[in-house]
Amino acid sequence: MNRAPASVWHRPVHFLAFGLGSGALPWAPGTVGTLAAIPFYWLMSELPLGWYLGIVMVTFFWGIWLCDKTSRDLGVHDHSGIVWDEFVGYWFTMAAVPFSWEAALWGFVLFRVFDVFKPWPIRWADRRVAGGFGIMIDDILAGIYAWSTMHLWLWLH
Repeated sequence: MNRAPASVWHRPVHFLAFGLGSGALPWAPGTVGTLAAIPFYWLMSELPLGWYLGIVMVTFFWGIWLCDKTSRDLGVHDHSGIVWDEFVGYWFTMAAVPFSWEAALWGFVLFRVFDVFKPWPIRWADRRVAGGFGIMIDDILAGIYAWSTMHLWLWLH
């Protein structure tokens, strides 16, 4: 069970790393964090692709610092409540996908499947890469798998 520290509600860095508090829920914080990322995708989906990708890149690099700082403060590498990586991984999944609730749901399912089952090299990165980069990179890799699957699905349909 996820035990969120009280600092999530008092320290802005922790609040952001915990996905605006969505990672503080006691069960399935990664799933809840990914769900919390959907409204932001909805807002960003109308942006030109360059702006969208720019935001994803900035949030990725910012997330490296954010997740590293929070995990160091908590003394736990990749605390289950740190879900900023799920936000960014989901947004990567949805890059260049026109918004619809059906696409948002499929992207959610695909991202969660790859994030949970961690096919190679996701599992390797999750186990061997440390720090904020390690927290972020496995979700970006899951996002790449999910993005590829989403675009194959879009191309076929």
